[in-house]
Amino acid sequence: MIIVTGGAGFIGSNIVYALNQQGEEDILVVDNLTNGHKMQNIADLNIADYMDKQEFIDHLDNPNFLTHVRAVFHQGACSATTEWNGHYIMANNYAYSKRLLAWCQAKHIPFIYASSASVYGMGENGFRVDRNCEKPINMYAYSKFQFDQYVRRILPHSNSQIVGLRYFNVYGSREQHKGGMSSTAFHFNNQLKISDDVKLFAGCDDYADGEQQRDFVYVNDVVAVNLWFLKNSSKSGIFNVGTGQAETFNSMAQAVIDWHKRGKTHYIPFPDHLKGAYQSFTQADISSLRDAGYDAEFMNVQQGVTDYLNGLNNRD
Repeated sequence: MIIVTGGAGFIGSNIVYALNQQGEEDILVVDNLTNGHKMQNIADLNIADYMDKQEFIDHLDNPNFLTHVRAVFHQGACSATTEWNGHYIMANNYAYSKRLLAWCQAKHIPFIYASSASVYGMGENGFRVDRNCEKPINMYAYSKFQFDQYVRRILPHSNSQIVGLRYFNVYGSREQHKGGMSSTAFHFNNQLKISDDVKLFAGCDDYADGEQQRDFVYVNDVVAVNLWFLKNSSKSGIFNVGTGQAETFNSMAQAVIDWHKRGKTHYIPFPDHLKGAYQSFTQADISSLRDAGYDAEFMNVQQGVTDYLNGLNNRD
Protein backbone atom coordinates (compact mmCIF):
# COMPACT_ATOMS: atom_id res chain seq x y z
CA MET A 1 0.00 0.00 0.00
CA ILE A 2 1.02 3.60 -0.66
CA ILE A 3 -0.26 6.34 1.67
CA VAL A 4 -0.94 9.85 0.36
CA THR A 5 -1.76 12.36 3.08
CA GLY A 6 -3.57 15.41 1.77
CA GLY A 7 -4.62 13.04 -0.98
CA ALA A 8 -7.78 14.98 -1.76
CA GLY A 9 -5.84 18.22 -2.06
CA PHE A 10 -4.14 19.79 -5.05
CA ILE A 11 -0.77 18.06 -5.35
CA GLY A 12 -1.82 14.97 -3.39
CA SER A 13 -4.70 14.13 -5.74
CA ASN A 14 -2.41 14.61 -8.74
CA ILE A 15 0.02 12.12 -7.17
CA VAL A 16 -2.83 9.63 -6.76
CA TYR A 17 -3.85 10.19 -10.39
CA ALA A 18 -0.30 9.56 -11.60
CA LEU A 19 -0.05 6.41 -9.48
CA ASN A 20 -3.32 5.19 -11.02
CA GLN A 21 -1.85 5.81 -14.48
CA GLN A 22 0.99 3.47 -13.50
CA GLY A 23 -1.47 0.79 -12.42
CA GLU A 24 -1.25 1.52 -8.68
CA GLU A 25 -4.58 1.34 -6.87
CA ASP A 26 -3.59 0.02 -3.45
CA ILE A 27 -3.59 3.57 -2.11
CA LEU A 28 -4.81 5.00 1.19
CA VAL A 29 -5.89 8.63 0.93
CA VAL A 30 -5.72 10.53 4.22
CA ASP A 31 -7.38 13.94 4.36
CA ASN A 32 -9.83 16.22 6.12
CA LEU A 33 -12.97 16.62 4.03
CA THR A 34 -14.54 19.36 6.11
CA ASN A 35 -14.36 21.21 2.79
CA GLY A 36 -16.40 18.62 0.95
CA HIS A 37 -15.74 20.24 -2.40
CA LYS A 38 -12.33 18.55 -2.34
CA MET A 39 -14.05 15.24 -3.09
CA GLN A 40 -14.18 16.40 -6.73
CA ASN A 41 -10.40 15.88 -6.83
CA ILE A 42 -10.66 12.16 -6.03
CA ALA A 43 -14.05 11.25 -7.53
CA ASP A 44 -12.37 9.96 -10.71
CA LEU A 45 -9.55 8.15 -8.91
CA ASN A 46 -9.21 4.54 -7.78
CA ILE A 47 -8.05 4.03 -4.22
CA ALA A 48 -8.16 1.18 -1.71
CA ASP A 49 -9.38 3.27 1.22
CA TYR A 50 -9.99 6.74 2.62
CA MET A 51 -9.28 7.74 6.21
CA ASP A 52 -9.92 10.96 8.05
CA LYS A 53 -6.73 12.68 9.11
CA GLN A 54 -7.50 12.60 12.86
CA GLU A 55 -8.50 8.94 12.74
CA PHE A 56 -5.23 8.19 10.93
CA ILE A 57 -3.19 10.05 13.57
CA ASP A 58 -5.02 8.24 16.36
CA HIS A 59 -4.07 4.86 14.85
CA LEU A 60 -0.34 5.54 14.50
CA ASP A 61 0.42 4.18 17.96
CA ASN A 62 -1.18 0.83 17.11
CA PRO A 63 1.68 -1.57 16.17
CA ASN A 64 -0.67 -3.59 13.94
CA PHE A 65 -1.84 -0.57 11.95
CA LEU A 66 -1.02 -0.83 8.21
CA THR A 67 1.80 -3.34 8.27
CA HIS A 68 2.61 -3.45 4.53
CA VAL A 69 3.23 0.15 3.48
CA ARG A 70 5.59 0.77 0.54
CA ALA A 71 5.86 4.55 0.89
CA VAL A 72 4.24 7.67 2.33
CA PHE A 73 3.71 10.83 0.31
CA HIS A 74 3.06 13.39 3.02
CA GLN A 75 1.28 16.29 1.30
CA GLY A 76 -1.22 17.17 4.02
CA ALA A 77 -0.85 20.59 5.66
CA CYS A 78 -2.56 23.86 6.36
CA SER A 79 -1.20 25.83 3.39
CA ALA A 80 -2.78 29.22 4.09
CA THR A 81 0.02 31.81 4.25
CA THR A 82 -2.46 34.21 5.87
CA GLU A 83 -3.11 31.96 8.90
CA TRP A 84 -1.47 33.42 12.01
CA ASN A 85 -2.75 30.97 14.63
CA GLY A 86 0.67 29.55 15.44
CA HIS A 87 -0.65 26.80 17.70
CA TYR A 88 -2.92 25.51 14.93
CA ILE A 89 -0.24 25.72 12.23
CA MET A 90 2.45 24.01 14.29
CA ALA A 91 0.09 21.22 15.36
CA ASN A 92 -0.97 20.53 11.77
CA ASN A 93 2.27 21.11 9.89
CA TYR A 94 5.03 20.38 12.39
CA ALA A 95 3.91 18.04 15.19
CA TYR A 96 1.87 15.86 12.81
CA SER A 97 4.80 15.62 10.38
CA LYS A 98 7.24 14.67 13.14
CA ARG A 99 4.95 11.94 14.39
CA LEU A 100 4.42 10.51 10.90
CA LEU A 101 8.14 10.61 10.14
CA ALA A 102 8.88 8.71 13.36
CA TRP A 103 6.28 6.09 12.39
CA CYS A 104 7.90 5.70 8.97
CA GLN A 105 11.40 5.43 10.41
CA ALA A 106 10.28 2.78 12.89
CA LYS A 107 8.84 0.72 10.03
CA HIS A 108 11.56 1.55 7.47
CA ILE A 109 9.04 3.22 5.14
CA PRO A 110 10.21 5.81 2.56
CA PHE A 111 8.87 9.25 3.53
CA ILE A 112 8.51 11.89 0.78
CA TYR A 113 7.06 15.13 2.06
CA ALA A 114 6.00 18.57 0.86
CA SER A 115 8.14 21.45 2.02
CA SER A 116 7.83 24.93 0.52
CA ALA A 117 9.80 27.67 -1.19
CA SER A 118 8.18 30.01 1.32
CA VAL A 119 11.02 29.08 3.71
CA TYR A 120 13.22 31.52 1.74
CA GLY A 121 11.10 34.49 2.77
CA MET A 122 11.90 37.53 0.66
CA GLY A 123 14.80 35.66 -0.93
CA GLU A 124 17.44 38.26 -0.15
CA ASN A 125 20.16 35.60 -0.07
CA GLY A 126 18.89 33.49 -2.95
CA PHE A 127 16.93 30.28 -3.26
CA ARG A 128 19.47 27.56 -2.57
CA VAL A 129 18.85 24.71 -0.16
CA ASP A 130 21.09 26.37 2.37
CA ARG A 131 20.39 27.59 5.91
CA ASN A 132 21.84 31.01 5.01
CA CYS A 133 19.06 31.51 2.45
CA GLU A 134 16.19 30.64 4.79
CA LYS A 135 14.20 33.29 6.64
CA PRO A 136 10.45 32.56 6.79
CA ILE A 137 8.11 35.53 7.09
CA ASN A 138 4.80 33.87 8.04
CA MET A 139 3.63 31.00 10.23
CA TYR A 140 3.06 28.59 7.34
CA ALA A 141 6.61 29.15 6.11
CA TYR A 142 7.99 28.83 9.63
CA SER A 143 6.27 25.47 10.18
CA LYS A 144 7.77 24.13 6.95
CA PHE A 145 11.18 25.56 7.74
CA GLN A 146 11.23 24.12 11.26
CA PHE A 147 10.28 20.66 10.01
CA ASP A 148 13.09 20.85 7.44
CA GLN A 149 15.43 21.73 10.30
CA TYR A 150 14.17 18.70 12.23
CA VAL A 151 14.73 16.49 9.18
CA ARG A 152 18.28 17.78 8.83
CA ARG A 153 19.01 16.46 12.31
CA ILE A 154 17.40 13.10 11.56
CA LEU A 155 18.92 12.48 8.12
CA PRO A 156 22.44 11.42 9.20
CA HIS A 157 20.94 8.64 11.33
CA SER A 158 17.92 7.69 9.20
CA ASN A 159 17.30 4.07 8.35
CA SER A 160 15.05 4.65 5.32
CA GLN A 161 14.50 7.30 2.67
CA ILE A 162 13.51 10.84 3.71
CA VAL A 163 12.91 13.40 0.97
CA GLY A 164 11.71 16.99 1.44
CA LEU A 165 10.53 18.81 -1.68
CA ARG A 166 10.40 22.60 -1.60
CA TYR A 167 7.64 23.44 -4.07
CA PHE A 168 7.79 26.80 -5.78
CA ASN A 169 4.70 28.34 -7.46
CA VAL A 170 2.72 25.28 -8.51
CA TYR A 171 -0.23 25.52 -10.89
CA GLY A 172 -2.35 22.93 -12.64
CA SER A 173 -5.38 20.66 -12.48
CA ARG A 174 -7.32 19.84 -9.29
CA GLU A 175 -6.68 23.19 -7.59
CA GLN A 176 -10.18 24.69 -7.90
CA HIS A 177 -11.06 24.01 -4.25
CA LYS A 178 -8.31 26.37 -3.04
CA GLY A 179 -10.32 29.51 -3.75
CA GLY A 180 -8.18 32.61 -3.31
CA MET A 181 -5.07 30.43 -2.87
CA SER A 182 -5.44 28.96 -6.37
CA SER A 183 -2.84 29.86 -8.96
CA THR A 184 -2.84 32.96 -11.13
CA ALA A 185 -3.35 30.72 -14.17
CA PHE A 186 -6.62 29.48 -12.65
CA HIS A 187 -7.80 32.98 -11.76
CA PHE A 188 -6.78 34.53 -15.08
CA ASN A 189 -8.68 31.79 -16.91
CA ASN A 190 -11.82 32.44 -14.85
CA GLN A 191 -11.54 36.18 -15.47
CA LEU A 192 -11.45 35.68 -19.23
CA LYS A 193 -14.55 33.52 -19.06
CA ILE A 194 -16.60 36.53 -17.93
CA SER A 195 -14.70 39.53 -19.31
CA ASP A 196 -11.88 40.61 -21.61
CA ASP A 197 -9.61 41.68 -18.75
CA VAL A 198 -6.89 39.80 -16.91
CA LYS A 199 -6.22 41.59 -13.63
CA LEU A 200 -2.62 41.84 -12.37
CA PHE A 201 -1.02 43.78 -9.57
CA ALA A 202 0.66 47.02 -10.50
CA GLY A 203 4.39 47.26 -9.97
CA CYS A 204 6.09 47.07 -6.59
CA ASP A 205 9.63 46.73 -5.20
CA ASP A 206 11.00 48.58 -8.24
CA TYR A 207 9.31 46.16 -10.65
CA ALA A 208 7.15 47.57 -13.45
CA ASP A 209 3.47 46.62 -13.73
CA GLY A 210 3.12 42.84 -13.88
CA GLU A 211 6.88 42.35 -14.10
CA GLN A 212 7.26 40.69 -10.71
CA GLN A 213 8.73 37.24 -11.33
CA ARG A 214 8.05 33.80 -9.92
CA ASP A 215 9.29 30.31 -10.63
CA PHE A 216 5.99 28.89 -11.91
CA VAL A 217 6.11 25.08 -12.01
CA TYR A 218 3.45 22.86 -13.58
CA VAL A 219 1.91 20.30 -11.23
CA ASN A 220 2.62 17.40 -13.63
CA ASP A 221 6.34 18.17 -13.28
CA VAL A 222 6.03 18.31 -9.49
CA VAL A 223 4.36 14.90 -9.48
CA ALA A 224 7.07 13.50 -11.77
CA VAL A 225 9.72 14.52 -9.22
CA ASN A 226 7.78 12.82 -6.41
CA LEU A 227 7.46 9.57 -8.36
CA TRP A 228 11.12 9.67 -9.37
CA PHE A 229 12.13 9.63 -5.72
CA LEU A 230 9.73 6.73 -5.11
CA LYS A 231 11.69 4.75 -7.70
CA ASN A 232 15.05 5.96 -6.37
CA SER A 233 14.77 5.03 -2.72
CA SER A 234 18.51 5.41 -2.10
CA LYS A 235 18.19 9.19 -2.57
CA SER A 236 17.45 11.30 0.49
CA GLY A 237 17.66 15.00 1.29
CA ILE A 238 15.86 18.31 0.83
CA PHE A 239 15.44 19.58 -2.71
CA ASN A 240 13.94 22.56 -4.54
CA VAL A 241 11.20 21.74 -7.05
CA GLY A 242 10.87 24.50 -9.60
CA THR A 243 11.84 25.04 -13.21
CA GLY A 244 14.98 26.98 -12.27
CA GLN A 245 13.75 29.87 -14.39
CA ALA A 246 11.71 32.85 -13.16
CA GLU A 247 8.97 34.20 -15.44
CA THR A 248 6.85 37.33 -15.07
CA PHE A 249 3.20 37.54 -14.14
CA ASN A 250 2.77 39.26 -17.49
CA SER A 251 4.08 36.09 -19.13
CA MET A 252 1.56 34.00 -17.21
CA ALA A 253 -1.24 36.37 -18.21
CA GLN A 254 -0.13 36.33 -21.84
CA ALA A 255 -0.10 32.53 -21.91
CA VAL A 256 -3.73 32.49 -20.74
CA ILE A 257 -4.66 35.22 -23.24
CA ASP A 258 -2.95 33.28 -26.02
CA TRP A 259 -4.96 30.18 -25.15
CA HIS A 260 -8.25 32.07 -25.26
CA LYS A 261 -7.11 34.08 -28.30
CA ARG A 262 -8.54 37.22 -26.75
CA GLY A 263 -8.14 39.48 -23.75
CA LYS A 264 -5.92 42.23 -22.39
CA THR A 265 -4.07 42.94 -19.17
CA HIS A 266 -5.46 45.37 -16.61
CA TYR A 267 -3.37 46.46 -13.63
CA ILE A 268 -4.90 47.03 -10.21
CA PRO A 269 -3.27 48.86 -7.29
CA PHE A 270 -0.85 46.78 -5.27
CA PRO A 271 -2.56 45.92 -1.92
CA ASP A 272 -1.24 47.83 1.09
CA HIS A 273 -1.39 44.74 3.33
CA LEU A 274 1.04 42.89 1.06
CA LYS A 275 3.67 45.61 0.91
CA GLY A 276 6.85 44.35 2.55
CA ALA A 277 5.46 40.81 2.75
CA TYR A 278 5.35 39.79 -0.90
CA GLN A 279 7.80 37.71 -2.89
CA SER A 280 8.41 39.82 -5.99
CA PHE A 281 11.00 37.34 -7.26
CA THR A 282 11.56 33.61 -6.83
CA GLN A 283 13.79 31.27 -8.81
CA ALA A 284 14.66 27.77 -7.67
CA ASP A 285 18.25 26.65 -7.59
CA ILE A 286 17.71 23.05 -8.70
CA SER A 287 21.37 22.05 -8.76
CA SER A 288 20.95 19.61 -5.86
CA LEU A 289 18.01 17.97 -7.62
CA ARG A 290 20.11 17.57 -10.78
CA ASP A 291 23.04 16.28 -8.72
CA ALA A 292 20.73 13.62 -7.26
CA GLY A 293 20.15 12.37 -10.81
CA TYR A 294 16.81 13.91 -11.80
CA ASP A 295 17.33 14.97 -15.42
CA ALA A 296 13.83 15.46 -16.86
CA GLU A 297 13.02 18.83 -18.36
CA PHE A 298 10.40 21.15 -16.80
CA MET A 299 7.67 22.83 -18.81
CA ASN A 300 7.85 26.60 -19.19
CA VAL A 301 4.77 28.74 -18.55
CA GLN A 302 3.58 28.71 -22.16
CA GLN A 303 3.78 24.92 -22.35
CA GLY A 304 2.31 24.26 -18.92
CA VAL A 305 -0.57 26.72 -19.24
CA THR A 306 -1.52 25.34 -22.66
CA ASP A 307 -1.70 21.79 -21.30
CA TYR A 308 -3.52 22.93 -18.15
CA LEU A 309 -6.18 24.97 -19.90
CA ASN A 310 -6.77 22.28 -22.52
CA GLY A 311 -7.92 20.06 -19.68
CA LEU A 312 -9.54 22.71 -17.50
CA ASN A 313 -11.66 24.03 -20.38
CA ASN A 314 -12.19 20.57 -21.91
CA ARG A 315 -10.46 21.21 -25.21
CA ASP A 316 -8.62 18.33 -26.88
